[in-house]
Amino acid sequence: MSKPVRTSARKPGRTPSPLKRAPLPAGRPREWYETHNRRLKAMRLAIALLDSGVYLPEKANNRRIRSTAARIGIHRPSNTTCRMVRTLIA
Repeated sequence: MSKPVRTSARKPGRTPSPLKRAPLPAGRPREWYETHNRRLKAMRLAIALLDSGVYLPEKANNRRIRSTAARIGIHRPSNTTCRMVRTLIA
């Protein structure tokens, strides 16, 4: 008789602890912080889209990306951020 296969490495009934956020380094140009935050937003949106079944960049138009942002509680992304999301999905 074979053993049952576990699909998850974590124990059932336990929630993962949230990650501790480190402060951003001081002294960088404002552009660096804007780009950093834009990348984080694009990653969160790409993950949400992949979780909802959008696996192709062609299926992730600006309207779908922005509606996903509203659904998960993120401010409306710009055209640049939408482009970054499609790049991450590809």
